Amino acid sequence: MAKLYFRYGAMNSSKSALLLTAAYNYEERDQRPVIVKPGIDTKAGSSVQSRIGVERPVDVLLAADANFEEALAAHAPLDTIDAVFVDEAQFLTPQQVDQAFEVAVTKGIPVLCYGLRGDFMTRSFPGSMRLMEIAHSIEELKTICRCGSKAIFNARIVGGEFVSHGDQVAIDGQQASYESLCGRCYLAKVGPLTPRA
Repeated sequence: MAKLYFRYGAMNSSKSALLLTAAYNYEERDQRPVIVKPGIDTKAGSSVQSRIGVERPVDVLLAADANFEEALAAHAPLDTIDAVFVDEAQFLTPQQVDQAFEVAVTKGIPVLCYGLRGDFMTRSFPGSMRLMEIAHSIEELKTICRCGSKAIFNARIVGGEFVSHGDQVAIDGQQASYESLCGRCYLAKVGPLTPRA
C-alpha cells in the first residue's frame, strides 16, 4: 500500500533540496514523479527552488479551492504517476491533505509532503496539523539555530525587527524574512510564547 508522508522542519532544513533530490532519483530510475506546490506560495513562481540554487518547474500549481486528485488527473493519467511530491505542504488545505491521503491509499501513489510544522507565532498551519493527524509516516528534518542548538521555530523579521503578530502567511523574501531559532533564542529575540486565542 502506498503511503502519505510528511517531512517537516524549520526554515532552512533543506526540505526543498531533499524533495528535488528524491524526485530526481525517481526519474533516474525511469519513474514518473509529479511535483505539486500550493499556488499561495509565490516565492519562486511556478518552480520549486532550494537555497543551494537548484530549481525545477512544478507540474501542478494547486489553487486553494482545487481538488488534489482532480488536479493530478488534469496533469496526467493517475496510472502513469509513480509518486507525488508536494513542496510547501503547510499551505495545503485540510481537505487537500485528506484528498492526498485518498490518492495514496486508493490509487497506490505515494504522496510525499515537505513543509513547515508551525508558523512564526509557533502555531500549526492547518495543512501541517492535518498531515500530523493522518500521515502514515512523519519525519523531522533538522537544522540549527545561529547559537548551534537545534532550531524548532521560525521567527519572522519585518523591517529588521523580530515580530510576534501578523497574518499567518507572509512569503519569505517578499513581505518578510525568516530565521530558524532554537527555543531559547526564540524567547530571547521574539518574546514569550502566547497561548492560542
